[in-house]
Amino acid sequence: MKIGWIGVGNMGKPMAKHIQEFATEFTVCDLNQEAAADILENGGNWAETPSICAENKDILFMSLPMPQDVEKVCLGKDGIIETIKEGTIILDASTNSLSMVKKLHKLFEQKGVEFLDCPVSGGVVGAMKKDMSIMVGGLESTYEKIKPALDAMGDKAIYCGPVGSGTICKLSHQLFSGLLLSITTEVLTSGVKAGMDLDTLVDAISRCASAKNPPFDNWKEASVYNFEGDEMSFYLELAAKDVRLACEMGRENKVPLDMSNILEQKVIEALNNGWGKKNSGIVRKIIADRAGVELDYAPGGFA
Repeated sequence: MKIGWIGVGNMGKPMAKHIQEFATEFTVCDLNQEAAADILENGGNWAETPSICAENKDILFMSLPMPQDVEKVCLGKDGIIETIKEGTIILDASTNSLSMVKKLHKLFEQKGVEFLDCPVSGGVVGAMKKDMSIMVGGLESTYEKIKPALDAMGDKAIYCGPVGSGTICKLSHQLFSGLLLSITTEVLTSGVKAGMDLDTLVDAISRCASAKNPPFDNWKEASVYNFEGDEMSFYLELAAKDVRLACEMGRENKVPLDMSNILEQKVIEALNNGWGKKNSGIVRKIIADRAGVELDYAPGGFA
């Protein structure tokens, strides 16, 4: 299989080296030829421009920093679109914008070329060890066709849906990761400023209900979108009291609690809806309703 690869940065290079082992012919392109020295020493071909890299390939990968970089490589001077042949499959492993993915998919489709988004997650170490999640958007039949190449790059490829679906999943993950960082730091900072040492605080919280399980386990176990309370429920009115007390503690110690205060306002809004005796997870309904979305299922409580 003739494969081209554009972009051998910190993430791109280890992934490219895995794909090189899979390919029968491998061509690489980057702004810095020295970055691909070991790939070339192992039999890879060098392409001066993206257009040369794209010539007569079965699959063409991209791993680039910004959406504008992907656009330039695809559509700019000496870009992919100048030479790519009908039937080639483009796999964009960059973390791209959803609008750019859809734009490029449409343009390449007019040339008989399939453009799939396949952003990755796992970091540089994951890329080196093939410990990678690869989230793919495009035709499922094409995904099945190129899956051996994806498996050569990472061990957790998943078909997400039509073009753009991989990007939606990746960007959602990045937002989730950033929010977790912010929320975790906010909570720990408040506890430390209130007088706890960090080690004990981390250990104590990690033993509690919400922290001892992976954050999506309760979503995987959920089957209904029903927040009716019963004798086993953690009622919203009790959750509201706990959130209020935690926020008061932070305010007493002059800790900025951006995310915590937003949560408290949503809880107050839910209480004003008359949901005090509902399961505390009903706060999720505030967010979904504002977006005009009805989720198929959601966990009932905070934990």
